[in-house]
Amino acid sequence: MTVNSKQRFIRKILLMALSFGVLALMITATGALAHERNTLVPRGHSEYTPSPIPDRVMLMLTASPHISQAVNWRTNAEVDQSIAQIVPADGRPGLHRDARTVTGNHQSIKTENGQAHYHAVTFTDLEPDTLYAYRVIGDETWSEWFQFKTAPAQDRPFSFFYFGDAQNSVRSHFSRVIREAFMQNARPAFMLHAGDMVNLREGNHDDEWGEWFDAGAFLNAMIPSAVVAGNHEFVDRPFRLQRAISPQFQPQFTTPQNGPEGLQDTVYHITYQDTLIVVMDSMNALYDDDHAKAQAEWLDQLLQKSNHRWVIVSHHHPIHSVSVGRDNPPLREHWQPIYERHGVDLVLQGHDHTYGRGSSAPLPDSNRAQHNGPVYVVSVAGPKMYMIADEDNPNMDRMAEELQLYQTIEVSKDRIHFQAWTAAGKLYDAFAIVQDEKGQTTLDNLIPMDRPIHRCTNPDMPESDRCWNGKELISSPNH
Repeated sequence: MTVNSKQRFIRKILLMALSFGVLALMITATGALAHERNTLVPRGHSEYTPSPIPDRVMLMLTASPHISQAVNWRTNAEVDQSIAQIVPADGRPGLHRDARTVTGNHQSIKTENGQAHYHAVTFTDLEPDTLYAYRVIGDETWSEWFQFKTAPAQDRPFSFFYFGDAQNSVRSHFSRVIREAFMQNARPAFMLHAGDMVNLREGNHDDEWGEWFDAGAFLNAMIPSAVVAGNHEFVDRPFRLQRAISPQFQPQFTTPQNGPEGLQDTVYHITYQDTLIVVMDSMNALYDDDHAKAQAEWLDQLLQKSNHRWVIVSHHHPIHSVSVGRDNPPLREHWQPIYERHGVDLVLQGHDHTYGRGSSAPLPDSNRAQHNGPVYVVSVAGPKMYMIADEDNPNMDRMAEELQLYQTIEVSKDRIHFQAWTAAGKLYDAFAIVQDEKGQTTLDNLIPMDRPIHRCTNPDMPESDRCWNGKELISSPNH
């Protein structure tokens, strides 16, 4: 038996023991969980039952977002047709007269909130750099008209949002982050969610998804997204040897389906003008070395063929962890050499519930340096907050505890300008990757001089390595 095989065998035994432990906990430990809630839904109330009216409308990036877009939505099980209408937008109200009807497909899924149909339609043959209006069908009704803009065919500066984990108390606390991002910025090209959008560990899982869609509200339907599967998008299966992806994940997030065999729902790539965006599945990679290697081989081949000016990769678990007691050696073994060899510019991550930004070597005191490898960023958007492991982060140029953040990333021909903003709209971190005509890059450190490292201020820390658990924030009217 090889070392990796032994590791997988031990992991399976531990997971089996965990499954029995979870079952025992469900039977005996009601008191420990009674004081914590993860949603604003009152006990006994059905807030997110599917209805004839379309909800959870989600616009998704396709592999070629200048000529196509995908849309997902949910209805009750009475709606058997997956129909959308789309038309170039103008100022007149008679949009339906010239609208094109597009059909798709649906999947039937039963959750704690009842049977629902999850619909998917892909709009194709679109014109680049064009504003479109669309609506989706319900039972003898339609959604409102939403609008989105396709990507330009030619290179042009664009910006997008990047969010770390929302996960806990999502409607209560993540809502202000995503909405503040929108309020402070002009039309972004897309949004990137780096995993753990919900918690999915106990209680009504579908309520958590309902709150995540409520937090983004109409933004989800008008700004296309790319989503990463984090460990909390995988649900425990008692008496099984591994976790399974949430049953809602694939039906509500249409991905380009261009990743390695067996991982197409969670591994894929998108070309946005001259930028290649790659989404990886770190959960499966950490569970099984074979998945890590398969993704590494796929990525290596993809980047060998790439002639994009910029390459941005996103996955959930960090290459270089920031928080206490966390480390992911398989990602450094299998993925980091590929990032370094092919000149990946930016790696966007979550999982650690802290903020950290650095590279393979720290910046010199001059705040400007030749830059040959990726900048690695870890961020958090929700209220669950861990502590920084200072002694384990020699390569980090900027860190923070206890800050809910969103990031704006501006991409142009010669630079990537990255800014991390607090939920209160204050700039916390910034840097620029500048590329000359020869492809040589320089990293500029732009940290605001009046923003010291933020540390945990909670006098009642729940654990030594946690500033906040996240779920205790809405456990009573006093919170």
